[in-house]
Amino acid sequence: MKPLEVSDSSFETEVLKSNIPVLVDFWATWCGPCKMIAPVVEEIANENAGKLKVVKVDVDSNPEISMKFSIRSIPTIMIFKGGKVVEQLIGAMPKKNLMDKLLPHLN
Repeated sequence: MKPLEVSDSSFETEVLKSNIPVLVDFWATWCGPCKMIAPVVEEIANENAGKLKVVKVDVDSNPEISMKFSIRSIPTIMIFKGGKVVEQLIGAMPKKNLMDKLLPHLN
């Protein structure tokens, strides 16, 4: 299951109003570390289908949402639960580190 591309206009519906936790990957096409973490994000999406929604936000195409959440470095991964940010991680990281931060929110 591929992560869903989310835009400024669909962010509220797909992320803030989701009834399951959402992992949001803020990225850009020109960002090397974003490309490195993309397969990890995809694996997490596949392994947690039904328990976790995984979406991607291209910061260049969606400046509004990027500004709203003060995205200054990419990749930035945010975990939303009940419409609120419960975790924020900056930079590419091994899958284990990401899962360690994610697991407490998947209940």
